[in-house]
Amino acid sequence: MSGQQNQSWIPEDVPLDKPNPARMYDYFLGGMHNFEVDRQAAEQVLQILPEVRLIAQANRAFLIDAVKYLANQGIDQFLDIGSGIPTRGNVHEVVQEINPESRVVYVDIDPIAVAHSRALLEGNPRATCIRADARDVEMIVNHPEVETLIDFSRPVGLLLVAVLHFIPDDEEAHGIVRQFRHRLASGSYMAISHATMEGWPPDVLERILAIYKRSTAPAKARTKDEIVRFFEGWELVEPGLVGLDEWPLSKQFKLEFSAAYVGIARKP
Repeated sequence: MSGQQNQSWIPEDVPLDKPNPARMYDYFLGGMHNFEVDRQAAEQVLQILPEVRLIAQANRAFLIDAVKYLANQGIDQFLDIGSGIPTRGNVHEVVQEINPESRVVYVDIDPIAVAHSRALLEGNPRATCIRADARDVEMIVNHPEVETLIDFSRPVGLLLVAVLHFIPDDEEAHGIVRQFRHRLASGSYMAISHATMEGWPPDVLERILAIYKRSTAPAKARTKDEIVRFFEGWELVEPGLVGLDEWPLSKQFKLEFSAAYVGIARKP
């Protein structure tokens, strides 16, 4: 899908006068599922910091690495919150290669991301995508399609990759994680990547956040101490909460600074 194609199928509640972070992320990764308004905003970000493309790729590498790790720990059901638009190395593709019986539910609030995901998953009975707000945990866990695929009495892999920084209210963001922790069985895992305010070149982060403030989902970067709080009640696995540039698989992108913190944890 591109901005030049017929847009008559797009739901009426999709604002096309504002950029969307999921479609901007798709653009950073070299995808085609974005509109002119998204590309313009993404290009404004890249003019400020060209390294954003590498940051997006490194974040995607963390996601793939995390789901491989969880699958190899025996996790065979995954809940991907804020999953965004499908691209190479989707969660279901990665985990079902390790265990074909693995089940995956993608969750996103953007109807365009959901539409593309459902089209990709057609014919795959062990994966689906639902439209829901990350803040509405009860709606997510009680959704009929989620109940069909996810057994919450067994361990689940919860993926909160590049989503919590789009929940600017601290209590709301921490409330999401707390509610999921209460619903997930012992032995579940959680993977988080979250933009940090630490280490950026002077004024760069503020200028980038100003662009996102005009989007459909304003963002908030947090400190390492603020991000590590999301893991309260969980046991961080090695190497702990580290900068994106320090995550083993992400080192290949040779980022000049962390940009985000990433970590995987287990519920005892």
